[in-house]
Amino acid sequence: ILWMVERVVKVNDSRPVVMRTDVKETEKGYELDIDLPGYKKEDVQAKLKDGYLTITAETKVENDENKKDGKYIRRERYYGSCNRSFYVGEEIEQEDIKAKFEHGILRVSIPKKEAKPKIEEDKFITIEG
Repeated sequence: ILWMVERVVKVNDSRPVVMRTDVKETEKGYELDIDLPGYKKEDVQAKLKDGYLTITAETKVENDENKKDGKYIRRERYYGSCNRSFYVGEEIEQEDIKAKFEHGILRVSIPKKEAKPKIEEDKFITIEG
């Protein structure tokens, strides 16, 4: 039921930023380990909507070009935002998902839930005449 959907990246110099993710299936659910080096907890957001779990990370660079101790000639560390979505199923609720961020890794736990079977009912069409 869990599968990756899309990867959207916006960076200041067009270098690709990838949220490298390990997905592990357990007896009770799925565990995602997402590498987010250089990000702080407050830079990361997880959102659940219409069965899609979207992880967004954004980092900003301080405008310190004219500090007293010198100015940058070249900056190779990126700034920008990236996000990645995973389809987890419409039966998963926000309260079901647990997330923890430490040492640059976001660990997300998603339980397995049985999809509620749709009850099929006969739909009769009225025949006039």
